[in-house]
Amino acid sequence: MKQTLADLAIYGGPPAFTESLYVGRPNIGDRKLLFDRLEQALDRRWLTNQGPLVREFEERVAGLSGTRHCVAMCNATLALQIGARAMGMTGEVIMPSFTFVATPHALSWIGIKPVFCDIDPRTHLMDPTHVESLITPATTGILGVHLWGQPCAPTSLPQIAARYGLPLLYDAAHAVATRWNGRPLATLGDATVFSFHATKFVNAFEGGALLTDDDGLAATARAMRSFGQTGEDQVSHLGTNAKMSEASAAMGLTSLDAMPEVVARNLANHGRYLSELAGVPGVRVLPFERGNNHQYVVMEIDERITGVSRDTLRAILTTENVNCRSYFAPGCHMMDTYPGSPRLPHTEAVSRRVLGLPTGTAVSDLEVIRVCEIIRFTVAHGHEIAARLRSGSAARTSARPLAPTPR
Repeated sequence: MKQTLADLAIYGGPPAFTESLYVGRPNIGDRKLLFDRLEQALDRRWLTNQGPLVREFEERVAGLSGTRHCVAMCNATLALQIGARAMGMTGEVIMPSFTFVATPHALSWIGIKPVFCDIDPRTHLMDPTHVESLITPATTGILGVHLWGQPCAPTSLPQIAARYGLPLLYDAAHAVATRWNGRPLATLGDATVFSFHATKFVNAFEGGALLTDDDGLAATARAMRSFGQTGEDQVSHLGTNAKMSEASAAMGLTSLDAMPEVVARNLANHGRYLSELAGVPGVRVLPFERGNNHQYVVMEIDERITGVSRDTLRAILTTENVNCRSYFAPGCHMMDTYPGSPRLPHTEAVSRRVLGLPTGTAVSDLEVIRVCEIIRFTVAHGHEIAARLRSGSAARTSARPLAPTPR
């Protein structure tokens, strides 16, 4: 328990945790099941090219998602690229700026221009009214993002896409197994992309998938992920190599088996953060609706009230061995790779306030309580800390570098 500012690690006190806590530390699952599956793959000597583990993984993910097709791939970035190409996107595609940079990069890499829209500051999701205002003759699609596992404009965005005859692709990297009003989010839009990166709710070491009910789109995507081949010696599409390996599928299946345990831990952690930080002035933990996988715990801090900025709080937590994430700062529209993008006031404001907090099966209830104690203590002394910073009083122990980690 921190009693004075001198007790904070950034001012020379001992860190609250001897072993670091992380956002996105992998959920491992049953190692024996994983190794059994890997042994089976080795015994078969079938390690890639749509092996039995990949096919089983596709069937289970499709069943979980309520779609006819799951096209597994080696990562979500290639799944976005193949999805966009298979759906005929060219020219300009509207998407949020408040997302991981992989979302616009995936489309930029294949010659599509991202047109960034602003967000609802309450939910952090793209604003459908702004989306519609950005549609021009050059627009060839909409790329929505189910951020934090929340449904992105589930009624209005499909209506806008249908009204203008635009394909609607969803980046659902955060939304595996999530639902809206009992309906799987993967059934919204024309297609949905999942991420199975190691940091995700369901992980396949590294992986992704395209989910759709469109038979033709699925067939095209399957060909494109394997050099455009539709037969042993037949190439019908311009393609690439985006196949998922049997090793990744083995991990993916093991992760699916562990889902109940992971959901329970995520839900408990999120509930504890909500209760421990309830009523703290200037602090808000985003609430999620029923059906969310609770993969993320997202906190906002309002410097005008607390006196301490998000970045200062993150530096303090880092020296306590609590490694947080300042999602997504800056917004993609402010990056050097996208010069000339218009200002997006809500995106810019939210990106200065958001902090992702550690959760998952590697984080216990007691650890969440201790993290919240540090946050409450920092906020209670926020104006004093800010005064020290303004006067140039340096901490005796510098914060370690804030190294980026994959989303």
